[in-house]
Amino acid sequence: METDVLLIGAGVASLRCARTLRREGFGGRILLVGDEPAAPYNRPPLSKELLREDLPDDLVLAEPDRWYERRGVELLAGHRVVGLELDVREATLDDGARITFDRCLLATGAEPRSLALAGGDDVLLLRTLADARRLRAAAVAAGSGAPVVVIGGSFIGIEVASSLRALGLQPTIVETTGRLWAGGLGRELASWAADRLAEAGVGVRLGARVDRVAGGAWLGEEHLPGALVVAGVGVRPRDDLARDAGLAVDDGVVVDAEQRTSHPSTWAAGDVARHGPIRIEHWHSAREAGERAARSMLGMPVAAHPEPWFFSEVAGFSLDVVGLARTWDEERWVSDGLLAYLDGGRVVQLASIGSAMDAARMREIVAAREPLESVA
Repeated sequence: METDVLLIGAGVASLRCARTLRREGFGGRILLVGDEPAAPYNRPPLSKELLREDLPDDLVLAEPDRWYERRGVELLAGHRVVGLELDVREATLDDGARITFDRCLLATGAEPRSLALAGGDDVLLLRTLADARRLRAAAVAAGSGAPVVVIGGSFIGIEVASSLRALGLQPTIVETTGRLWAGGLGRELASWAADRLAEAGVGVRLGARVDRVAGGAWLGEEHLPGALVVAGVGVRPRDDLARDAGLAVDDGVVVDAEQRTSHPSTWAAGDVARHGPIRIEHWHSAREAGERAARSMLGMPVAAHPEPWFFSEVAGFSLDVVGLARTWDEERWVSDGLLAYLDGGRVVQLASIGSAMDAARMREIVAAREPLESVA
């Protein structure tokens, strides 16, 4: 099989790459290969609307089925690329088929970290559409009022606990550090989130560690009963394919400002790619990186990276965070719904609750390191 552009990984990064290639006039063959049986879908609803409301698959698809034929994008679902020979520009599928290509995008994403503890095999993880269906089925089977233990006070842990509470279950979040989000979003926002969760009926145990899982979770000699145990303790990039192909890998596939890898035939985007000091694991970043890769493949100008933008939900409240500040010297509430992170009086990060400020404007403020006065 031959193609001009091979997209490995059926997520929004690959889809946005394909969309941008067509929008910019690329007329060559595009083949998108994904190891899940489903067409590319949006992951954010998996821990939110789909878990609460049992949305049909059609409503989480990134594009309707007819989009692929209309845009001339071939979709090969349920197959995995197991080998890449980049110098000869050839990929091998899990069934032995070979695909030659001119340009390639690696967008293999990430996978949830499992728990190395007794009973860890019984812990539910959430990453795929199948995971979300399995978790919802277990929650419905447990029934309203059933206790649930959620290991990890991360974005995913808080979202899952919030959604399970909306279903009528009684979740308790267990976080090893002293603050939600492991302290990464500061004192003020963590305190606000803990209050909202408590008001909604979600328990939060900070500075606690699960030692084993049996009929719930054990924190040393203390038993937290649970009809089910869910974990959201981070992800690892699925970069084994890239490493085996000889690409530069360091906590993800290393890319430059245009999403190029260390081989001229190949770009990378999404959760598997790392530009700068850390990887950005979020839906907006994956979409934008796919678009950047497409423009780079076509030799077009690529704009500077925008400020990272994360969105989440906490007990029914929407939350947008713009910026990825490593340090700040002050956290100040500008209003009831807007928190500014300041360094020397300049805004280095913003958190907006309930869409208190437009995310595009937040990005402008953080990118320019505007003074607090401009935000107020």
